[in-house]
Amino acid sequence: MFKVFIGQIDLGKAIDGREVNDLIANAAGQTIQLVTIATIIAVLIGVSIGMTTALRQYSGYDYTVTFASFLFFSLPIFFVAVLLKQYVAIGFNDFLVNPSIPPVMIVVLSLVSGFVWMSIIGGDPKPRLIVFGSATLITAAVLIYLLATDWFSRPGLGILLIAALGALVAVLVTSLSTGLRNRRAFYSALAMALLGAALWYPLQYVLTVSAPWWITIVLIVAFVVVGVIVGYVVGQNDKPIVARGAGITGGLVALLIIVDRVMQVWPDYVTNTRGRPIATVGAVTPGLQGSVWQGMLDSYTHLLLPTIAILLISVASYSRYSRASLLEVMNQDYVRTARAKGLTERTVIMRHAFRNAMIPVATVIAFDVGGLIGGAVITETIFAWKGMGSVFQDALTKTDLNPLMGFILITSILTVIFNMLADILYSVLDPRIRVS
Repeated sequence: MFKVFIGQIDLGKAIDGREVNDLIANAAGQTIQLVTIATIIAVLIGVSIGMTTALRQYSGYDYTVTFASFLFFSLPIFFVAVLLKQYVAIGFNDFLVNPSIPPVMIVVLSLVSGFVWMSIIGGDPKPRLIVFGSATLITAAVLIYLLATDWFSRPGLGILLIAALGALVAVLVTSLSTGLRNRRAFYSALAMALLGAALWYPLQYVLTVSAPWWITIVLIVAFVVVGVIVGYVVGQNDKPIVARGAGITGGLVALLIIVDRVMQVWPDYVTNTRGRPIATVGAVTPGLQGSVWQGMLDSYTHLLLPTIAILLISVASYSRYSRASLLEVMNQDYVRTARAKGLTERTVIMRHAFRNAMIPVATVIAFDVGGLIGGAVITETIFAWKGMGSVFQDALTKTDLNPLMGFILITSILTVIFNMLADILYSVLDPRIRVS
C-alpha cells in the first residue's frame, strides 16, 4: 500500500490472471473520454438553455423546455439508447445510401426551425414574425444547398463556410463578452475569422495524411496566441478584454479548420465501414487502417450514440439548475443596483448575474462526474464499450475483488479531483474567494 507514495501502484491480478493495472488503465481511458466529452457538451448546452429560459420566464419557449427537460430526465437510459440505435444510427446509415429529403419534409423542418427560433428570441409580435420568416427561409435554403451539393456524401466546410461560420463566432463571442458597440473587440475577433479562412488552403499542406495527432493541439494554441496578440495590439485601453475575445475566436476558428479536415476523409471512411459509418457498438472499428484524421472520425462516430444518451439526461438537469440559479440571482439587490447605474442588460447578465449563478451549477457538475463514471454500466453494456462500467459489472458477476476495488479507487480519485477543480472554479466565479 505504501508504494502509492513513490508512484508504484499495484492493484494485483484478476482471477483470470490479467493485471488489474492494465485492465483499469484501458477501461478508464475509454470512460474518461466518453464522460468528459458528454459533460462538456451537456454543460454548454444545458447552461445556455437554462439562461435563455430564465430570461424568457413563463413564455411558450420556457414551458416547452421545461416539459422536454422533465421528459428526458425521466426516460430510462436503456430506452433512450435503443431509440438512438434504431433511428439515429440505423436510420441515418440507411439515409446515406440515397441521401434525399422530400419537399414536404423540407417545409416541415423549416417551419419547425422558424417556430423554435421565434420562441427563443421572443419580443413583440412583429419582431417575432420577422425572426420566424427569416429562420424558416434560411433553414430551407440550407437544406436545399446541402442536397444540391451532395453534402451528405462529401461533407466539408471550405473557405466560404469557414469565413461565414468564423464571422458568426466572432459576433457571438463579442456579443457575450464586450458587446458589438466595442468595435475594437469586434474587429479583432473578425480578423481571426478572416485569418482562418485565408490560411485554410495553405494549411491543407500541413494537415496531411501523415500529420501527427498533436498537430491539432499546436494549431489551436497557435490561433489562440495570435488572437491574444492581435487583441493586445488593437485593444488600447481594453487590451485584456479584447485579447480574450480574439483568443477565444481564434481557438474556435482553428476547431472549424480541424473539423473540415476530418470531414474530408468521410467518403473513404464510409467505404471502409461498408456504408455504415455511424457505429452502434464498440469504441473503435476493428482493423481500421488510415491516417490520424480517419482515427479521429472513427472515434467521433463511436462516441456519438453513447454521448447523446448521457447528454439528454445531463442537459435536462443542468438546464433546470442554471435556470433556477439565474432567476434567484436576478432578484438580488446588486443586480437591481447595476441596472440603476445605467449598465446595459448584457453587462448586467453576463458580468454580474451569470458568474454568481454558475456557483451552484459548478458544485452539481463536480458531483455528477463521479456519478456518471460509476453509473455508466447500462450505457456501456448497451453500446458494448469496455469501460469502467463494464469492469464493474464483470467484477460483480465473477466476484472478482481486485478489479472491483480498482474501480472504486479510480472512481473515488476522479470524484475528489473534480471536486477540487470545482473549488478552484469558485475563485474564478466568486470575486470574494481567492486561491492562495
